[in-house]
Parts: sequence; C-alpha cells; structure tokens
Amino acid sequence: MSKYKYNSYPLGKVSFEKQRPELYKLKDHGYEFDDAREVIDIFENKVASFAGCKYAVAVDCCSHGLFLSLEYLLRIKELDYYTIISIPKRTYISVPMQINNVLLYVDYRNIKWSGIYQLNPTRVWDSAARWTKGMYVGDNALQVVSFQYKKIIPIGKGGMILTDDAEAAKMLKLMSYDGRDLTVPYDAPDHIKTLGFHMYMTPEDAARGILLMDATPEVNKDYAGSQDYPDIEKMMQ
Repeated sequence: MSKYKYNSYPLGKVSFEKQRPELYKLKDHGYEFDDAREVIDIFENKVASFAGCKYAVAVDCCSHGLFLSLEYLLRIKELDYYTIISIPKRTYISVPMQINNVLLYVDYRNIKWSGIYQLNPTRVWDSAARWTKGMYVGDNALQVVSFQYKKIIPIGKGGMILTDDAEAAKMLKLMSYDGRDLTVPYDAPDHIKTLGFHMYMTPEDAARGILLMDATPEVNKDYAGSQDYPDIEKMMQ
C-alpha cells in the first residue's frame, strides 16, 4: 500500500506512446512500487546508502539544492542576511548566483579544490563534481550532488542533498515540492506545511537515476576541480 494519499500519479492517464519509459524499465529490473512517487523514495534511499549518510533529498538540479540548503539555514537562523559566503574563484557560475538569490554576499577566494568544496562558513558543500562510494563528509553537512548530463550519473538534470540531519531532510523535502506533504490529501487542511519552491525531481528522472546507478562503478575519480573553471569573480562584476 502506497503512503501517498494524493491522486495517483498520472502514469496511464496519457496514451502509452507519450509516456517516458523509465518507470516500466525499472519494474523490468525487479523494482517494485505502487505509486510512481515511491520511485523517488527508492532513489533517495539508494543514494543515501551509497554516499554514507542517513538521508537524501532529490531536487531538480544541483543549483537549486544549494539554494534550498542556504534558504533552510536562513529560516532556522543558523545564518543571517549579513553572512558573507566564501567560495573558490574558479567554480561554476550558478554557485554565486544562488548565494545572491537568497540575499547573501559572496567572497571569492583563491582556493584549489577537487570534486567538492565548502561554502564557508556554512555546512553547505558543493559536491557537483564528485560521485564515489562513501562520499558524504559528515558533521550534519548539507552536501549537494549533481546529475547533470556531463556528470558520472547523467540523468540530464537533477541533484540530491545529502545529510545526517533529520529535521533538515524533512524541511528540505517539503520546501522542494511547493511546501506540500504528499502523504495527505491535496485538499486536507494540513497539506501545505511551509512556504516552498517548485524544485522537485520527477519519478521518471529518479527511475533513470536508479538505472544509471546500477550500471555505474561505485568508486570514481572526481569529475572536475578548480583547474577546469575560469575566474568567475571577473564574470560576476
């Protein structure tokens, strides 16, 4: 019995030829689920076990994972709006943009990194270029990974927030899906739990992620590092 109380996922409500095939392929590979949204739970649990953390929250991209993590820390007052976030000068351009989008300030540093780096002084880590067994850094970090099409698990678009923090995982899950609790009916008084964002991962993308994980070695070298990016401080001026 599915835990989801909202209307059944629309698989089967559109013609078969217009549906994406990943969910059917997943069942062909022996995975069982009643509601397609359970596939997201399967993927999250699979990634958490792989990374060595207690929880994982699927999102539609790594950049939004960084945004949600910073927004969450602001909401619980672990950060304030005077916080200055230090990041490497050489990284992907969306990182300072997400910091600015939550109304925080960026300090660019000449930091060498490979695969992962911390958004200091926060417990948020950009892990977009790392995918290997046991990669979680610990200390209740909010560590964000990427499934962009160039990455080791190339779903095409997608990300995951890794953490050992149960309350953070709960709130980030709600925040990623418009603040909605999908385990209660849509018209229930307590369906909306918090102010949220439209940043969730679809079941089809989660299914693709599971299939790709099953076909990918567990131990991998970092995908990229500081040597692979231009100086973005100049680009953001």
